[in-house]
Amino acid sequence: MRFVYPQGKIKALTFSYDDGRVYDRRLVSVFNEYGLKGTFHLNSAHLSQERPENSGTGADALQKEDGHVTVAEVSELYKDHEVACHGLEHRNPTGLSPVQMSLEILEDRRNLEKMTGRLVQGLSYAYGNYTEETKQIIRANGIKYSRTVRSTGSLWAPADFLEWHPTCHHNDARLFELADRFLGLRENWELGLMYVWGHSYEFDRDDNWERIEKLAQTLAFKENVWYATNLEICTYLTAVRAQEFSADGTVMHNPTAVTIWVRTGSGVLSVQPGECVTLA
Repeated sequence: MRFVYPQGKIKALTFSYDDGRVYDRRLVSVFNEYGLKGTFHLNSAHLSQERPENSGTGADALQKEDGHVTVAEVSELYKDHEVACHGLEHRNPTGLSPVQMSLEILEDRRNLEKMTGRLVQGLSYAYGNYTEETKQIIRANGIKYSRTVRSTGSLWAPADFLEWHPTCHHNDARLFELADRFLGLRENWELGLMYVWGHSYEFDRDDNWERIEKLAQTLAFKENVWYATNLEICTYLTAVRAQEFSADGTVMHNPTAVTIWVRTGSGVLSVQPGECVTLA
């Protein structure tokens, strides 16, 4: 028996972008066109209250504006993706007291949940900085996972979701090599995962929007890939790790509220919440 992703898919792809700059608008449109899923980590205190009157509309406006997306557009812009925390004011976690760090998270969560009407349970560490104490604080304040900025080149899930190291930044020289390796993963590579991160403004700064377009074209619409947000992957794999088995491994009990998918000798099987099954 092997665990697989929902609907029997053997690998997952996710993206993560920080800061909520206006270039997210163009990046979201790329993701939407190719059916990709992203998580957007926002500093709610930095979001604009209204869109500049002279911004215009369409692609041209995306190139003329600077600054951050507006409070009013957050819900609609990111409706097919995940909104997550990046700290209320993007303050350095290792320079804050426990109370200050708690406020950075709780106020950011409060604001973003009000904007989206959804639970906000994810984070990326501002400046990529954190300590063991930081992890304890964010866990106590309702955060289920947090991304670092240490690219590993790995195509595995993290050991610790509060210290989630991504596969690579989108400007990594290995990006397309890693994408090819990801697409080539076979069924015996259990729960493969590719995680790409960055900042949308970097595409404008570096004049390389074609890079994300090419990556999207390369990775999109694959039947054996689960396109998911950070939180969806965290929730699923956390549930996978909570599964219970008989001493001989032939009986599995799902004690979680998440449907779990497995591949057995007789095919793909979904194990419903609370269900106990005998594995063929």
